[in-house]
Amino acid sequence: MRIAGFDIGGANTDLAVIDFEDGEIKNIEVDFEYLPMWSNNDDLSRVLVKLIENICSLSEIDAVGISMTAELVDAYDTKKDGVLDVVKKCEETFSCPIAYVGVDGMMSKDEIEETPLKAAAANWIATAQIATLISDNCIFIDTGSTTTDIIPIKDGRECAIGKSDFDRSATGELVYTGTLRTNLASFLDKVELNGKEYRVASELFAQTADVYTVLDLITQDDYICDTFDGEGKSQVECAKRIARVVCADLEMLSMDDIIEMCKFIHQKQVEQIADGLKQVHEAQNLDLIVTTGLGKDILDKKAAELLGLEVKSMGDILTDDECTVAPAIGTAVMMDKYLN
Repeated sequence: MRIAGFDIGGANTDLAVIDFEDGEIKNIEVDFEYLPMWSNNDDLSRVLVKLIENICSLSEIDAVGISMTAELVDAYDTKKDGVLDVVKKCEETFSCPIAYVGVDGMMSKDEIEETPLKAAAANWIATAQIATLISDNCIFIDTGSTTTDIIPIKDGRECAIGKSDFDRSATGELVYTGTLRTNLASFLDKVELNGKEYRVASELFAQTADVYTVLDLITQDDYICDTFDGEGKSQVECAKRIARVVCADLEMLSMDDIIEMCKFIHQKQVEQIADGLKQVHEAQNLDLIVTTGLGKDILDKKAAELLGLEVKSMGDILTDDECTVAPAIGTAVMMDKYLN
């Protein structure tokens, strides 16, 4: 059986196409596309089909599983509206069996329509399916382009205290910070440079993708989101944007200055994630951390090490590309179980 698992985010739509035989994974192929749902949600159906056809013919897909976080974008008045719109578009796109990841497991269209918020931002439920392959007792951290999920697992089952994004933002299980799209001013008030502290400008000048491009921690292919100023993504162009964060430019600051700033900013984001991880660790008394997502090595491993916790990578069982779309893989796994 060939199953497509989608994770429809606010900015990125991820796909995993998995071939199953008697419940065993025989092959995984993955892809993703930048799709800003706040402005281009009407393109969702086209993107879903395009992503599948980049891998195989649509007719070869036996079933589709969907997880989502896109319902939070400001194109929708409420999260309920967002969930129902995503479901409507998916149902119109596919004629094969389709179901959706919810906080209690897979849900049909009819079940979604009765309790739509159970499917809101439930993709971490799918990622937990993969983390349990490494350990039945751990905390997995998944840092993508925009957010960080920090989810405890005990005896092979997720045991998050919060079930919604709203609840998890209070428990440490959701830290709204990511590897690409996070405004630097959202977690910085000052930057240290040459022995001085500079207050930052609270503007949309630079994002974390700019920092990690300058530090050579991501590639040009990784930088899939738009830049804040609409300009390019070279190291020099990223450096220009970072200089603006302290109301400067590249005539006032050298590249060495920018690199020093970036190292400081990187550490502050690690500490931001470590703060959430510490809260979950203390609540659950779990010492093994399993990392995944684009930020697994850049941010998550360092956050765990900062707290002196043991770290394993989902990269031990998946490729780096597969780790980046782990919720989509987990969604396909859940869909296979749902059908069988």
